[in-house]
Amino acid sequence: MNNEIDCFFPHVLFADGCRLHTGGGTGVVRRTWNGTWEECTEPLEGTFGMTGTLRRIADTSRGKYTLLYTGAGEPDIGPEAMDRMICIAENTSAPIVYSDYTVHENGRYSARPLIDYQSGSLRDDFDFGPLLLVRSDMMKKCLSESDETYRYAGLYDLRLRLSRMGEIVHINEYLYSVRLPVTEGDPHCKHFGYTDPKNRSAQIEMEKACTEHLKRIGGYIRPGYRETDTSAGEFACEASVIIPVRNRVRTISDAIGSALAQETDFPFNVIIVDNRSDDGTSEAVGRAAAKDSRVVHIIPEREDLGIGGCWNEAVQSDKCGRFAVQLDSDDIYGSKNTLQQIVECFRKERCAMVIGSYTITDFNLETLPPGLINHAEWTEENGRNNALRINGLGAPRAFYTPLIREIKFPNTSYGEDYAVGLRISREYRIGRIFDSIYTCRRWEGNSDAGLSIEKANANNFYKDKLRTWELAARIKQNRSGEYA
Repeated sequence: MNNEIDCFFPHVLFADGCRLHTGGGTGVVRRTWNGTWEECTEPLEGTFGMTGTLRRIADTSRGKYTLLYTGAGEPDIGPEAMDRMICIAENTSAPIVYSDYTVHENGRYSARPLIDYQSGSLRDDFDFGPLLLVRSDMMKKCLSESDETYRYAGLYDLRLRLSRMGEIVHINEYLYSVRLPVTEGDPHCKHFGYTDPKNRSAQIEMEKACTEHLKRIGGYIRPGYRETDTSAGEFACEASVIIPVRNRVRTISDAIGSALAQETDFPFNVIIVDNRSDDGTSEAVGRAAAKDSRVVHIIPEREDLGIGGCWNEAVQSDKCGRFAVQLDSDDIYGSKNTLQQIVECFRKERCAMVIGSYTITDFNLETLPPGLINHAEWTEENGRNNALRINGLGAPRAFYTPLIREIKFPNTSYGEDYAVGLRISREYRIGRIFDSIYTCRRWEGNSDAGLSIEKANANNFYKDKLRTWELAARIKQNRSGEYA
């Protein structure tokens, strides 16, 4: 098998037997695997994001398989790893094979487990690790059939095209190691990279590639929405601020105060679903309810509720208003007009859901990078399709109560909001507010602070699963001719 693979790297590397070392240049250099790494004198300028570079690689590659190294740092890839990857590729006929790996950083080795690829793994930042083994004939076919020439989305577009030719296979074995550079950058900035204006050109290309993929597999939803009459029915009040909480004694009073300080031309209340707190949170909520009749304190009977389950308790309550508006227990509204702006958006656009924009701060309300998160990538024409590519929809989120009572939240504490947002966008208009109306405080008590690799993988796998289910529903809807 050793002569069946050509290898391409994004940096000029020097071969030394079975080892690779970072060189001083840039570009892409081919190595042919035959038990050792051999020097190549044919540099290919460009990045894997460029379709032109991938086409030159396809033209150059002579082996049955092509190995793409997409990461930084120095890889340590042994012949056994290549044999194993090729064996799995042969057995499964997979267009792409990738594996778990280890990293060497600051003198220590640590594991980098990855997750399985699904049909809903449409994120352009899906983590394959830095090594991708690709069937050369399939790669050549995809690139020859494509009329697109991307500067940034070349590899993403190729991956989507290859996924239509067969199952992308994850080998959950640690087959290679990588010596990482000193730093990998700010994790918050990386997480919200798709919202950064300087990345807008790249994001437009990614959206285009994803939209074309959805059209090819029957998952694209055309423009047009089911009408929503948000003026019908009788409710306890016009809007309810919903605060699910468990053990947030340090922040809950700030959240309640922010909600009660809202200035509106309609009546509203604040429904706090206290998920059996035992740190003094319940007492703080009780004191607030005793002082202001607008505070509704709910303690669920069930003891197995996640955040989504707590939301269901709130919206099913007869105290819930016409619109149910999010406020996390450690966040605050951006101004006294936030609630008014959200309700006005419902009224004006006759939408089923409204999503605002927020500013990230520390606990003391000092702005943290990247600052404003407004999801400007959302468009009226294609937002519902692009929502399958990005990993979140924004905040604060607000819902037309009769509809969210029908749809219901999944009983989880991660991704529950994304799940219902995808479901709503399939049929209904989502209104957007692109000015900052919400303050998201980052601190050590956040539920998403300092996540382990295993927890982050579980979160990402679940959101990919949500996209997989939603994509299946959209394909089924399109095939049946049903349209809301």
